[in-house]
Amino acid sequence: MRADDLDHKELLELDPEGGLIRFAGQRALLLDAVAMGLLRKYLVENFGLTAARTVLTQFGFAHGWRMAEALQTEFKWDSEADWRQAGTRIHALEGLFRVESGSTDPASKEGIMLVSSYEAEQHLLHFGRADAPMCWTISGLISGYISRTAGKEIYVLEDRCVGKGDAGCHLLARTREEWGDERAEELRIYQPERLKDCLDVSLHRVTETLKAAERKLRERRRALVQVTPEDHHAGSVAKSPAMRKLVDLARRVAKVDSTVLITGESGTGKERVARFIHDESTRALGPFIAVNCGAITETLLESELFGHARGAFTGAAHDRPGLFEAAQKGTLLLDEIGEVSPGMQVKLLRALQEREVRRVGENKVRPVDVRVLAATNRDLAQAVVSGTFRQDLYYRLRVVELHVPALRERKDDILPLARVLLADSALRMKRKLAGLTPAAAQQLLRYEWPGNVRELENTMERAVALAPGARVEVEDLPDEIRQAFPKPVATEGAVRPLDEIEKEYILAALELNNGNQTHTARQLKIGAATMYRKLKSYGMIAGVPSVLKD
Repeated sequence: MRADDLDHKELLELDPEGGLIRFAGQRALLLDAVAMGLLRKYLVENFGLTAARTVLTQFGFAHGWRMAEALQTEFKWDSEADWRQAGTRIHALEGLFRVESGSTDPASKEGIMLVSSYEAEQHLLHFGRADAPMCWTISGLISGYISRTAGKEIYVLEDRCVGKGDAGCHLLARTREEWGDERAEELRIYQPERLKDCLDVSLHRVTETLKAAERKLRERRRALVQVTPEDHHAGSVAKSPAMRKLVDLARRVAKVDSTVLITGESGTGKERVARFIHDESTRALGPFIAVNCGAITETLLESELFGHARGAFTGAAHDRPGLFEAAQKGTLLLDEIGEVSPGMQVKLLRALQEREVRRVGENKVRPVDVRVLAATNRDLAQAVVSGTFRQDLYYRLRVVELHVPALRERKDDILPLARVLLADSALRMKRKLAGLTPAAAQQLLRYEWPGNVRELENTMERAVALAPGARVEVEDLPDEIRQAFPKPVATEGAVRPLDEIEKEYILAALELNNGNQTHTARQLKIGAATMYRKLKSYGMIAGVPSVLKD
């Protein structure tokens, strides 16, 4: 038997009834190339490059050794050279790579050139271009195979790789002595104890990281429970009736796979509501990906959402999946959806209706299983009337609409939310703050919060950074908040007497001026004697003063 005589039809045995696949007499499995790429990604991200390379190389070595033994048992070879050269032929039949014509023996002086390595392709897909050769499993595979056929340890290393931008993947096979000291460090990956050492280091690192994360999470939960023992939902606070209603509706809609349109002013926390829906849904274990559609041009947005093929445009050096594919089995939030151009609206509508995407520069469509949420601070109904937003896309997105009220419309949430954000910032900055003084809390309630929750979050972060004491004082707040006066609001059935409003306003002005009656009277454009009489009527002054406080 010669290596060129191998035929995959004779090597492959299928037993549909028994659920068995045999290749060269050994039970085999069909594994998706992308799934193997995701395994590599998981190993690199969780254990580091060195450990990932060691695991995959030693796995390849064991696989190659087993394949050499199987082929020795299954066939009678004309020579040991045929048995050795059959390795590259058999691995090509397995779909792992294609060998350049005339390049069949990795142990030769010239080595072998691979022109279609699945491993380099997957590394480019998940990580982009690398700085070093990346065909780890294939190097181990060929090493194991030729080591078994030669009866001695021979190690394959790569000096050129498609994964780092070369035209092909070039591999050389040498004994440890032949490699010498030149690449001794790389050869350590073939040592069994190397795997244990790498995993020990990686597991220690992962364990310490998890412990640190758990400590931070416990501290944050303790702080949040102290400031808001209840009412903490959707990554925010829901004490007001409006927010309680919103949270209840969001929790109910999370259980079904409908498209949701989240509306509200900028900074109200629309993304937090979207994340809450994801966390409460059956897709919670999948990814949550948010993209700001208004921050990306139309051409780039199409590539960002749908992906692109290699060579689709200048700079597209390799195939790249889009965010629809990246959010598979999870949730994709299209933030600022109202800023999308009319041309892009058509493509989005098709993706939502057909549940499939087509990468830029490709003709192939790819099915996607993604829940889409959209958010906007614009009035899309008005945009439909004016013709700037497609009506069909509007109704496709607005299966359920959730409106996040502005912070000024839910005054009951301001102080609980401020305390949560204060505790969060204090933990992050490693400062111990007991909370807000009554005067500071009162000023927060008086302010209108045009920037909503985002402005409140920035205010609390500033206060944590500047507060000299154990509690946040009025002086630690921004000027516009310190100078805020309460805004009287008239509602049906709750109209307050004018003298009550006047009293509240005068006392607020006096407090703002640290009790300086003369300065307050001047600001209110009333006389000092009038100020005195009013304060006396409020029970603030006893007896007849000789001099007003300056």
